[in-house]
Amino acid sequence: MTTIKIRKVGNSLGLVLPKELIARLRVSQGDTLFVQETVDGIRLTPYDPEFQKQMEIAEKVMREDRDALRALSK
Repeated sequence: MTTIKIRKVGNSLGLVLPKELIARLRVSQGDTLFVQETVDGIRLTPYDPEFQKQMEIAEKVMREDRDALRALSK
């Protein structure tokens, strides 16, 4: 388990992520992380959960309307 200390940054509080955690998240300076509240606590992820939902809906539509989309592409 990795522990992270909360530090004062100007008038705010911030977290400094260890480089091992940054590597596991596959993020770098300037990237955005998304925070989700879960039953077990807080989830920190580089993936936008709302975008994931939209992509699942789009994939479903593309599967269901494959013939119509193929005809429109010609």
